[in-house]
Amino acid sequence: MTEKRAVPPAPESAADPTESASVAARELRAVFSRLRRTLLEKIQAGSDLTPSQTAVLSRLIGEGPASPSALAAAERVRPQSMAATLAALEEHGLVGRRPDPDDGRRQLVSLTEAGLGWIADSRRAREEWLARALREEFSEDERATMLAALPLIDRLNRR
Repeated sequence: MTEKRAVPPAPESAADPTESASVAARELRAVFSRLRRTLLEKIQAGSDLTPSQTAVLSRLIGEGPASPSALAAAERVRPQSMAATLAALEEHGLVGRRPDPDDGRRQLVSLTEAGLGWIADSRRAREEWLARALREEFSEDERATMLAALPLIDRLNRR
């Protein structure tokens, strides 16, 4: 069942823009945190990958090949933890290693074709879930309102 949560009305923005910004910040963070968790749950459903493994795959698709130590630093985990994560991803055939062309002593981790396929399938599943939820739970006017707000949210994201 979808949780319905009332969004508090914005304070009189002309009276106190600082309060209005604080309320907006708090509500945006909460809403996006819940949406992010929901989308992560959709990735995990039917998958035997852990959130850490999923995070590494997402980082590799977004940033490209990286050394295990760079991945550990980016994910804020110990190198030993990243080694275990990468070993599991290699076992699934989702990542591979190759020598770093700039430093033959290091290896770079990158997505395999299977890893790229997993990412594509994951994105498709999340988009299908979102489309279904938007179709079933929201009116055309509500969807138009969401679409109208996206450029503002994107502008915030680029800040």
